[in-house]
Amino acid sequence: MNVGVLDRWVRFVFGLVLVMAAFVSPFAELVAGWGAWKYALTICGVVMLATALFRFCPAYTLLGIRTCERAQP
Repeated sequence: MNVGVLDRWVRFVFGLVLVMAAFVSPFAELVAGWGAWKYALTICGVVMLATALFRFCPAYTLLGIRTCERAQP
């Protein structure tokens, strides 16, 4: 686990918005002319939702970032 509580909620909300942007009616009209970019947004949204769900971000591991508290031994 390297994703903290606040980071997890932000990822969840932003990921949900990105996924909804391509499929939900009011948002879909905004990105309809973007072509393949709407699919890229959807993939980014799914990745953000997955990292929020599993509380693990591979990019954070590579960069040495940790937003959650460490357990005290």
